Amino acid sequence: MLLEAPVYKEIFGAVKIYELQKVIKMDTETEEVPIYTITNVPREKIYSTLGEMAIVVPMKDEKLHLVDGVLKAIPHKCPIIIVSNSKREGPNQYKLEVDLVRHFYNLTHSKVIMVHQRDPGLAKAFKEVGYTDILDEKGNVRSGKGEGMLIGILLAKAIGAKYVGFVDADNYIPGSVNEYVKDYAAGFLMSESDYTMVRLHWRHKPKVTKGSLYFRKWGRVSEITNHYLNMLISEQTAFETTIMVTGNAGEHAMTMKLAEIMPFSTGYSIEPYEIVYLLERFGRWENVEEFQDVFDRGIEIFQIETLNPHFHEDKGKEHVKEMILLSLTTIYHSKLASENLRKRILEDLREHGIIGPNEEPPKPTVMRPIKDIDVKEWMEVLENSAETLLRFEV
Repeated sequence: MLLEAPVYKEIFGAVKIYELQKVIKMDTETEEVPIYTITNVPREKIYSTLGEMAIVVPMKDEKLHLVDGVLKAIPHKCPIIIVSNSKREGPNQYKLEVDLVRHFYNLTHSKVIMVHQRDPGLAKAFKEVGYTDILDEKGNVRSGKGEGMLIGILLAKAIGAKYVGFVDADNYIPGSVNEYVKDYAAGFLMSESDYTMVRLHWRHKPKVTKGSLYFRKWGRVSEITNHYLNMLISEQTAFETTIMVTGNAGEHAMTMKLAEIMPFSTGYSIEPYEIVYLLERFGRWENVEEFQDVFDRGIEIFQIETLNPHFHEDKGKEHVKEMILLSLTTIYHSKLASENLRKRILEDLREHGIIGPNEEPPKPTVMRPIKDIDVKEWMEVLENSAETLLRFEV
């Protein structure tokens, strides 16, 4: 794969954020590139890395033909982890998903793990290992997207994955999913740190307008989130920046070493919270001893612009408003945010009718890192107690 080399980066303490890199050619046999502005990632190394990467597919009541396309597009060497929060009664959407996955396995013999997010056996596994951050007041696993992703990370760790990536289940273009996973691998191969994150920026996000497709460059939520994340960084460095373009990147991946030391917020705030947390914890040389290896090696965040557009399900204006609120609440409540930045966020949210004139954004619920969970014990309880856990070839 040929990509633009990351010529520029912002350094924030132990965190390096690289500028956006465009994919120049998906597949190439070029061994050496004479131009320093182009990076060549060998095909063989990409395919070798895929075998060490688990792909998590969180889903909730998605169209089955979209799910089918996404699963078929994930490279065969990658174990697939499906965490579903779909309806189990009236109608039983989860049963339809299970039937689809069984048929998919019979055709492909792909490595697949599947579990329902609200399975009582899953909640029991978390209780047994003393991790209650993910449970609601009734002792069940909460329904948020962040919770589903955390479950996926634990399952990936349990099967020994070195990397974990995420793809949405509502993608209309299966070929783009195949590219996303290979882009993740390329990002990891460019990194010099064991603590790496790869975040994708879609080349275009098509919308149907007046009966035709309009290939929009930015989504509304992304524009707003990126703007305020860049303001957060600029205030700390005293240099204005536009480096962050992947604040809401649902398509992203991490090394397991990074994933297991990160706390995760609930719901749709999870992607921007990842950046806010890394800036807060590793953007300053404080309490270095707790994470000595992380500070020594540094954290690298790569941002890659895909060749493929991203065409997914339109979930309506209320969903967009919810995403904006949950994204900005992580920045608003950050200890790095100045009073001026908080004031501007409040004005923006109130102007767009997302919160009332006397309301403040709710503080995000944050779940502790998974590093102290005994994954072997957690997995044993899950296997013995979960009624929805399915394993194929894993």
